[in-house]
Amino acid sequence: MKRFSLLACLAFVIGVMSLGAAPPNKIALVNGTLINPGTGKAVANALVIIEGDHISAVGDQATAGSPKDAQVVDCKAKFILPGYIDTHVHFFQSGDIYTRPDAVDLTNIRPYKDEVAWIKRNLPDTFGRYIRCGITSVVDVGGPMWNFEVRRIANATEKAPRVAAAGPLISSVSRPQLDLGDPPIVKIDTPEQGREMVRKLAAQKPDYVKIWYIVPPAQRAERITPKPGETGSPAPVSGQSDAERAAIFRPIVRAVIEESHARKLRVAVHATELEAARASVEEGADLLVHSVNDKLADDAFVKLMKEKGTVLTPTLVVFERYGRTFANKLNFTPEEKAWGNPEVIASLDVTKIPSDKMPERLKSAMANPDAVLDRIRKTYEIALKNLKTLQDAGVIIAAGTDAGNIGTIHGPALFREFQLMKEAGLTPLQILQCATVNAARVFDTTGGTSFRSSASPKIGTIAPGNFADLVIVKSNPLEDIAHASDIDSVMKNGVLYPADSPVR
Repeated sequence: MKRFSLLACLAFVIGVMSLGAAPPNKIALVNGTLINPGTGKAVANALVIIEGDHISAVGDQATAGSPKDAQVVDCKAKFILPGYIDTHVHFFQSGDIYTRPDAVDLTNIRPYKDEVAWIKRNLPDTFGRYIRCGITSVVDVGGPMWNFEVRRIANATEKAPRVAAAGPLISSVSRPQLDLGDPPIVKIDTPEQGREMVRKLAAQKPDYVKIWYIVPPAQRAERITPKPGETGSPAPVSGQSDAERAAIFRPIVRAVIEESHARKLRVAVHATELEAARASVEEGADLLVHSVNDKLADDAFVKLMKEKGTVLTPTLVVFERYGRTFANKLNFTPEEKAWGNPEVIASLDVTKIPSDKMPERLKSAMANPDAVLDRIRKTYEIALKNLKTLQDAGVIIAAGTDAGNIGTIHGPALFREFQLMKEAGLTPLQILQCATVNAARVFDTTGGTSFRSSASPKIGTIAPGNFADLVIVKSNPLEDIAHASDIDSVMKNGVLYPADSPVR
């Protein structure tokens, strides 16, 4: 008898779960206030007509009236928005304490293979939590090759967000702790290896090729040169500048971007250091997936981002969550407590880890939490200022969380991201734009064939012909971005889910 893979079984189960009654052929949302962040306009007494999975008409209830053949949904005193989009998630990570053994090794409590098996079993739950949060589309910015099977399953599942996906990260560093035979991170040592990896990924029609551009730290005098006969990328040497250390991996970045663009594939780059980010944009990166957090952005970098049209996903929330988790100082939002997976939330209480199995990194953080919180504060002093500088300069900002990393919760982490964007000085309208119309430019529904397109792929705005992906909230988010989570119901592909619907 043939054995089916865990993901194949999952696809069958989700397929059965999705065989419900077909949505009404026509739905009319009436009496609500329509907010289209892309235009910045709010229209009172709006009429939105949905036929099947698409919006067929948008108008004024007072003049158009309700079609007699439609199911009417009264949205009086409520606000209708495009579905939210999280442009940085990782489905191969759960957000729990066990999900990154390269960061903190707890495999003596839960072996990593068991963690990955848990993640795969619980994908239907994860999908449902995104919908509960009004997040109708996500971009998975890198994981094992089974990421592409996750994309296929999600995009064939009714109660799941639309998924765009990248494959394994093309990396300057190795992470063997995460390699179970299908590694999410692949160390590349030469430009030709980078090109070969792009060619391998191209067969899967990725929505992005992802580069993990980790700059080596400055070296002390006793570590001046690599050993004779060493191959691969040059090693850092004593006295090098930030730009010189960033230049070590740059030839590979150039090769990967060239090979990807030749195949009409977009490239996302993790580059949190200013000089790595600068090099990435100069080489043609389409998307920077984190804010720069080592230095304030200079005028030349801001100008470069603007001229190149590079998009930035800030992922502010992830910068605090590892440290806060390790120091036992987590600051979960009400949304995370209510809508996050309870097993994941429970695992993050590090005080419950047996003392004889507690890694030194956790012991140190718990013993001196103030030092951890001070490092987080210093990170935000830079990252928040850089976000505001780039926003003010007209750089395209797309909301994203890096959900799946330790303490960054799939689904509701987006609302903590909104809080931090507000702290950076963005207005409610700007934040909504980041999570809808701007984020739609990052998402690609065409399987990798769209390239630097400024056109929305039928999401992110409320317009005839677009997918019927909507969020109906009970309070005005233009007055306070906290109201963005005051959700009454969510519509994905024309199917309406009340806020109190089961997650699955």
